[in-house]
Amino acid sequence: MKLINRNLFSTLAAVAMVTSGGAAMAQVSSFSTPPQGSVWNTMASVISGEARESTDMRLVVQPYGGNAQMMQAVNDQLAEFSLNDVNDVITAVSGTGEYDMTMPNLRVVARINPFPVGLYVKEDSGMTAVSDLAGKSVPSGWDAFPIARSHISAILAAGGLSWDDVDQVPVPELIRGSDDMASGRVDSAFFAVGGPKVAEVDASVGGVRFLTVEANDETLAKIQDVRPAFYFSEVEPAPVRVGVKEPMAFVTWDNVLVAGTHVPDEQVAQLMEVIFDQREAIAGAYPPLGALNLETAYREYPGVEYHPGAVAFFEKRGVDMAPAQ
Repeated sequence: MKLINRNLFSTLAAVAMVTSGGAAMAQVSSFSTPPQGSVWNTMASVISGEARESTDMRLVVQPYGGNAQMMQAVNDQLAEFSLNDVNDVITAVSGTGEYDMTMPNLRVVARINPFPVGLYVKEDSGMTAVSDLAGKSVPSGWDAFPIARSHISAILAAGGLSWDDVDQVPVPELIRGSDDMASGRVDSAFFAVGGPKVAEVDASVGGVRFLTVEANDETLAKIQDVRPAFYFSEVEPAPVRVGVKEPMAFVTWDNVLVAGTHVPDEQVAQLMEVIFDQREAIAGAYPPLGALNLETAYREYPGVEYHPGAVAFFEKRGVDMAPAQ
């Protein structure tokens, strides 16, 4: 795994400060995300836009090459916020899985929404279920987006397959993976439901569909062997959910807002006010964020802590923070 060169990061940060007016612009904060076109980049852009519109926050979106880079940006005080799979945050903090160094400065702020993911194909492929991928090609490698390895492992398991049952075609990251599927280099692509890139590919190839999985106790145990916080959720068709042709079960995780320990409590609380008090405006700009719900925004997770600014916000708003029974 290639983490960002710290000297390069420091240089870029210094250049940004100088070109934007030096110390007078130091209050600009950033959201680290994957590349443009990804769901997290879209979500961060919508939230940041609302923050600028409804408050005096100067919040901008800064894309990086993948999860490791965007988590390191927050850990190293080069970004204030990010969005990520809670499982990936847990492994980043502990320095396990795809991470070869600990990132102890990451804190959870809030559970944002459930995040269903899947493998999708061209509609004219004739495939409708993950099990149909036996002997077909599936994107692998993911050197710039290693989180995808565990997610696809879980999706294949939920379809009764393993990596040994498919033809592995290396791709570096999300956007390239979808482009390679569109061009015919690989038979399937991995993405989150509602991702703008899925809609783009759908328009370019004449239609796409997500492949179904078997959601039962046996497959639940299989996906939780991969990541303990995975679960199944049922997704209904909707215009924004391109490729969802009927009510379908998807491998799902909790998507969380992350902040660094360097971010002041007041700034964390201010962004939380934007997210939960301006929920309707945010959901209007990006419907999947309609799942935002203050009452379900706190959930205990193993191996990670909440930012103290978030804890104070939840307490002030009367959110139940009692341990799950």
